[in-house]
This record gives sequence, structure tokens and C-alpha cells, in this order.
Amino acid sequence: MPLWLISFEKRGYSDEKISVIIIGAGLRGMGYARIAKQMSENYEVVAVAEPVADRRNYVKEMFSLPDERCFTDWREILACGKIADAAFICTMDRDHFAPTMKAIELGYDIMLEKPIAPTPEDCAAITKAANERGVKVLICHVLRFTPFYTRLKQLIMDGYVGDVQLIEQVEHVGLIHQSHSFVRGNWGNSERSSTMLLQKSCHDIDIIQWLIDKECTRVSSFGSTGYFNEAHAPEGAPERCLEGCPAADTCPFNAEKVYVKSTSAWFRCSVTKKITTTDEEIEAAMWNTDYGKCVFRCDNDVVDHQVVNMEFEGGVLASFTMAAFNGWGGSRTIRIMGTKGMLVAKLGDPDIHYDNAAEGTTETIPVIGNTGDNTLVGGHGGGDNGIMGTFSYLVTDEYDGINAATIETSCKNHMIVFAAEEAREKGCVVDVREYAGRYGM
Repeated sequence: MPLWLISFEKRGYSDEKISVIIIGAGLRGMGYARIAKQMSENYEVVAVAEPVADRRNYVKEMFSLPDERCFTDWREILACGKIADAAFICTMDRDHFAPTMKAIELGYDIMLEKPIAPTPEDCAAITKAANERGVKVLICHVLRFTPFYTRLKQLIMDGYVGDVQLIEQVEHVGLIHQSHSFVRGNWGNSERSSTMLLQKSCHDIDIIQWLIDKECTRVSSFGSTGYFNEAHAPEGAPERCLEGCPAADTCPFNAEKVYVKSTSAWFRCSVTKKITTTDEEIEAAMWNTDYGKCVFRCDNDVVDHQVVNMEFEGGVLASFTMAAFNGWGGSRTIRIMGTKGMLVAKLGDPDIHYDNAAEGTTETIPVIGNTGDNTLVGGHGGGDNGIMGTFSYLVTDEYDGINAATIETSCKNHMIVFAAEEAREKGCVVDVREYAGRYGM
């Protein structure tokens, strides 16, 4: 089977057409809808559930859906029974569990936006239910499906570094991205969504485990909300930027500058939750939502910098660092060290740097198929298209690639995240296997 995920040359899709319902048509749901439209010979979207009318109607018009196949709530669409082969579930983090469990009960194969769920109990319950019902659940760890990480995985498998001994991965979130999504936005408060490590960086923990391909045994972590808090508010700063802040001209987080004057549709449309929006609509929303608040006076509590240290079977070590304090929003850097050499790379760069320690030579290895745009709105460097291709093979039982994780693997990698958060909160080292065992994993 000519999977591009293996050959780096073709982006294959199954020959069979798959019918799909979309539950949640926010940025992620709409992104997958657009790819499904581009691959109309492989996917057919037959229904949508989305509470925001503008977004719901966008999907309705894209696929010429009848009124009776457009719903405001997941309960309504799933009350129709199994009306498609598969479900894309792209709701907010804390709205994953209930629709996923119902879709499993109905026999849907599912592509579920990460994280699986915001608690270890719910993650384990979804995994158990999927296995008992015999349905496939693919978690949207889209970085697995990028040409970049696929290339690194293949190089490791081909023996370039020998036995992996240590991996260092850094996620460069970016100041503006952090302020937009994780301070003012939907994921700033862990009680409303989930922790930063689970929501944003479970990608990275999953990638590290995939590359090492061993079980994580122990974990520790440190992190805090070191900058985006009231202690760093400019003197005299009001609650909302539009109220006249003395630091308006110099503050990079000035909401009027970030949203009203922005050329980014992602920033502008996030404020109003509309597909297209006007300056007037944005200004009105800034008076009534957190997007108009001073970033130092929000109720955010997720970390803006964190380190996670992991030990894997055989003494293999890994470190993950997440930081908001850079301008490389959406980028990642990685260093993979083994008994024969080292791979060093930055997501988005065209080449991987290889240091052959055994022979004392260096070379650059091209990332075949690299898209360059690694942001969420840019399709995660090809990862969004990649996972859609893989899912079509999974549903039709044709998949034999190296990228897709089973729901068990995804759940176990989530357990590393939950264990790391326990370690961070308690200031201790956590035995990951013991932690996962509490939840039957």
C-alpha cells in the first residue's frame, strides 16, 4: 500500500468512500471538514452538530446538507442512531467524554480531537468502551503524521543513531499564541478546559514515547504561571484594553492591536466565533469576552513554562520543555542522541542535521514533503492531511503504517501527562506504571 506516511512520496487515501458526521465545528472541526471536502472521493460528510450558527451553517453549505442533518447539540445528532461510518468529535476538552461514549455505543469509528478527556478516569473509560465495542478510536496527535516526525522515526528505525539514549524536545509556543489561546482564550483556565501539558503538549509527550518506543517508568515536572499574572500588569492598566491603558502603544498584547488591527483571520474570528467578521463586531466582543481583557488580569491558571523529565525502560531518558517566551509560535526543536550518533532538527526547517559520532562525520538529511507551515491554521505541517489519510485506511481495515497509535497507546501516553502533573503539583517523582495502574491501564 503506497502510504505517503511510509514512503514520503504519496499521500494515499483508501479507495472506499467513508461517510462522516462532525460533532463540533470550531477551528479543528472546520479544518477536518475542509480536508474532507478536498478529498470528496474518499469522504462524505452527512451531518453536523455545532451550537454556533455561523460555524454550523458553514459546514452545511460546504456539503449541501439538508436542515434535518444540521443540529445544535451532540445529543440530537447521536439520537438519530448510526447514520454514518465514522464520527469526527472536535468539541471542547470537557465535552469529549459524553459524545464519545455515546458514539462508541452506537458503533461509530471515531477520530477524536486530543486530549482524549481531561481526567485519567474518563480516558481509561473511553479506552475500555472502545475495546469492548470493537470500534476504532484515533486520537488527533497530528504531529505523528507530519513528514518531519515521520522522517525522524524512520531514521531511528534505520539505525542512524543506534540505540536511543536521550531525547530533548522543546515546544516554542510563542508569546502572542500563549496570550491568545492560553490566557484570554478557551484553554487559559484548567477548570474550564484542561492543563497546559494535557491540552497543548500531550502532542510532545506522545511523540517522545513514539520515537523511543519503550514504556515510560518515572516522571518529574516543574512549571508555573510565571509571567501572565497580575504582578506583571503595567502600572495603571485597566481590566480591559479598550478602557485606555497607559501602556497601549508599547504592549504587544494590546487587544486592539492583536485583534482589530490584525490581518490574521484566526485571531479575528476567534473573538466573535464567526467565519467572517467586522472590526465593529470584534470591538463589541472585546467588551464582553476575555479577548478584550488585559492579559495580566485574566483568570488563567495554566502554566506558561514547564519542564518534564522522563525515564523509560532500559534507562533511556527524555526531557520536554514548553515555553511561551519566544516568537517561534507553533515551532518545536528536537535533539535525539544515541549510541551511534545524533539527530538535531527544528520543525519547519527543510533539513535534519545528522552527527555520525561513530564515523566522525556530519550531513544534512532532507525532510521530504515538509510543508513549512507548522501552525494550527496551517495544518500542522501536513499532519492534518496525514491523519485524514490514515483514518480512511483504519476505517476500511487497510492500514499497515507506522504512525497511528491504538487507543491503548494514546491512553497510556496521556497517563504520562497526568502523572507529570501530579509530580509537578506534589513536587515528587511519580512511578508512571503505578499511576496508570490506578485506572486499570
